[in-house]
Amino acid sequence: MSINATEWIWHDGELVPWADAKVHVLAHGLHFGSSIFEGIRVYETARGPCFFRLREHVERMFDSARIYRMEIPFTREEVERACHEVVARNGLRSAYIRPVAYFGYGTLGLDPAPCPVGMSIAAVEWGRYLGSDAIENGVDVCVSSWARLAPNTVPTLAKAGGNYLSSQLITTEAKRHGYAEGIGLCTDGTISEGAGENLFVLRDGVVRTPGSAASILVGITRDSVKHICADLDLEVREESLPREILYLADEVFMTGTAAEITPVRSVDRIPVGSGGRGPWTQRIQERFFGLFDGSVEDTRGWLTPVEEA
Repeated sequence: MSINATEWIWHDGELVPWADAKVHVLAHGLHFGSSIFEGIRVYETARGPCFFRLREHVERMFDSARIYRMEIPFTREEVERACHEVVARNGLRSAYIRPVAYFGYGTLGLDPAPCPVGMSIAAVEWGRYLGSDAIENGVDVCVSSWARLAPNTVPTLAKAGGNYLSSQLITTEAKRHGYAEGIGLCTDGTISEGAGENLFVLRDGVVRTPGSAASILVGITRDSVKHICADLDLEVREESLPREILYLADEVFMTGTAAEITPVRSVDRIPVGSGGRGPWTQRIQERFFGLFDGSVEDTRGWLTPVEEA
């Protein structure tokens, strides 16, 4: 999905014109993937434009920085305020927000410590990540030949730029073979996650999802879905899952800020259930998207209205 440029980007503490938000070509993050980032959505709601779980996203970004010993030169409150500013100044009613922090220009050695940390936040209009009809009709996915990162090699709990080289291999392989997305397995052959999404499998009235030790990014939408399932009295189990359960599932769906809640209609050309969006997936979607159209009350304080700049 191409980028639709907006007018302003928040760059190292101030709003600058889109074309002026620049980074040196010898920045450490460009050469070694030493960056951390987030993806945050703003929805147009009955209360006006609202961030979805802004605080949790910013908190995870600082957690990612901590793992990599990166000192972000702004406080959490300053980053949250900057997200408000970039949405408001661009006049967006709905948006995808991309904060990124990176080790900048300073050394060509692997140790990033001598490099200053830069940070930028962009806000753009962005539709359905896996296709305009994916939410209703589902997508076709495959199990990738590329395994996910092995434990104790690269920390997958950090949302770091370098981690997504793995995701690129998985998603580009899937698309070359005519699928919308790929699923990566752990090094032991059990299920990990999609290239950029967490995975849920429903069979016999129980929802199962790989746990945090399965080389996954612990998603904020994933956490939201677990709460929604509890509201629906639907049991969720975090457990190790064999690949073949994907072929026997009643329903499968993917979650993420970009993908939101996307049904999977087939895996490796084997239909999931009846081959479309399942009834439980639809109910979970209705509870999720109902937060934004006002049909579901925001009892957990997940929505934060965008403040005027």
